[in-house]
Amino acid sequence: MAQRRRQRNTRKDLYSEVTDNIIAELEQGRAPWVQPWGGVEGATPLGLPENGATGRRYSGINILLLWGAAIEQSRSCQTWLTFKQALSLGGCVRKGERGTTVVYADRFTPKAERERVRETGESPGTVPFLKRYTVFNADQCDGLPEDLTANAPDLPEREIIPRAEALITATGADFRIGGDRAYYVPSRDFIQVPPQPTFFDQINYYRTCFHELGHWTGHPKRLARDLKGAFGTKDYAREELVAELASAFICADQSIAPTVRHTDYIGSWLEVLREDKRAIFRAASLASKAADYILAYAAPDPCSAAAAMEAAPW
Repeated sequence: MAQRRRQRNTRKDLYSEVTDNIIAELEQGRAPWVQPWGGVEGATPLGLPENGATGRRYSGINILLLWGAAIEQSRSCQTWLTFKQALSLGGCVRKGERGTTVVYADRFTPKAERERVRETGESPGTVPFLKRYTVFNADQCDGLPEDLTANAPDLPEREIIPRAEALITATGADFRIGGDRAYYVPSRDFIQVPPQPTFFDQINYYRTCFHELGHWTGHPKRLARDLKGAFGTKDYAREELVAELASAFICADQSIAPTVRHTDYIGSWLEVLREDKRAIFRAASLASKAADYILAYAAPDPCSAAAAMEAAPW
C-alpha cells in the first residue's frame, strides 16, 4: 500500500512539475508549441526532437518539454541523448552541463493483481506509472559522431574587435570555446564561453569574456580572492559583483559598449548591498584591482605614450 502511495505521489509530482513549467512559459507570453524557429541566427532549427542513439522521435508532452529547453537554451539541433547513450556512441556529456527532464508513461500489472487473475480468470487490472529521465542535447556533448549534429545551422562570421582579442590573448588565460554557458573553473583554471556568433549581439561576447577573466584574476596564483562561495550564497554574489564591475571597467577602458547594461546585472545583488553599506566599496576596489591586473597585459598605445612623454615634467 505504501509503495502505491509513493507511486501516486511521484506521478502527481511529475504531472504538476511538467504542468507548472508549461504554465510558466504561458505566463511569460510564450507558447512552447509556437516559437520563432530560425528567427535569430544560431536558433534551434525546425524539427521534431529525436533520440540520437535509437533514432526514435519523442512524442506527446516530451516534444513540448524538449522544444522549450532547446529554445530557451538556443540549442543547435533537435537530437537528444541520455548520459549513458552519449558514452555508448563514443562521446560524453560536457562537464557542468545540465540535463532536461523527459517522461515515460506506461501501465503495469501488480503481482497481487496477477495472482487474483489466476484465481478468478478475470481480466487483469493495470496501474499507470510515470518515470522521469534526464537527456542532453547533442551540442552539450563532445566526441559524438558528426552526423548527430550535421543539421546544425552555419554560424555567421565573427564580429571581431582586434584590441579586445589582443588583450584576451595576451593574458594567456586558458579559454575554451563551446557549449551554451560561460563560466570559470578555479580548480582547473580555465574559462569556457559560447562561440561569439551565438550571441544575439556579438559585442556582448567581449563583456562575457572580461567578466570571466575577472573571476580568473581571483585564482590563488594571481590576486587570491575567495572563490569558494557556492551558487546562491552571499559569497558567490559578492564575487559575481566584483567580476561584473571589473568587466564594466575593462569595457570602458577598451571603448567597448555592450548592449547588455551592467547595472541590470548588478541589480541582482541588491540583497548584498542593502545589508552591508560597505559592500559596494569593497567590490569596486577589488574590481579595480582585477581590471588593472588584466589591462596590464594590454599593449601600450604609441600615441598615448608619446603624449605622456610630452606632458612629463622632466
